[in-house]
Amino acid sequence: MLLIPVPDWQRYLPWFWLALVVLFSVVEAFTMTLTTVWFAAAALVMVFVAMLPLPLPAQLLLFALISVCLLLFTRPLALRFLNIKKTATNSDALIGKRCRLLTAVSPDGKGTVRLKGVEWSAASADGTPLEAGKECIIQEIQGNTLIVSAQK
Repeated sequence: MLLIPVPDWQRYLPWFWLALVVLFSVVEAFTMTLTTVWFAAAALVMVFVAMLPLPLPAQLLLFALISVCLLLFTRPLALRFLNIKKTATNSDALIGKRCRLLTAVSPDGKGTVRLKGVEWSAASADGTPLEAGKECIIQEIQGNTLIVSAQK
């Protein structure tokens, strides 16, 4: 059997990769972007690969390949499976709500609406005039102006 001499420092490489597993896991815990977890998984594989007589440059290349493959191929699947949705907060939560016009909206001007006890400036989403009293749906918010369209 042919034994390849292993430098003395190389026997500590599994500990190096284990430290990277912990580091990447901590970064993922703080960022929660589902990115560094794949680097942590690749480093975990490398803990076992480092026990083989493989030189460090080869280990680094293998780590990079595993990381990129996991990131490109499994992250989209994980995101789809986890179905992470952004929760609308503050004024973004108003989009899609119904409101009633207090004053008319002309094609080139603004009117007003009252929503949850607050008066807002309102503008037409498609430039069509809207008469006072008409029920509308909020399409978007630009500054302090609600962009509304007539309810169909």
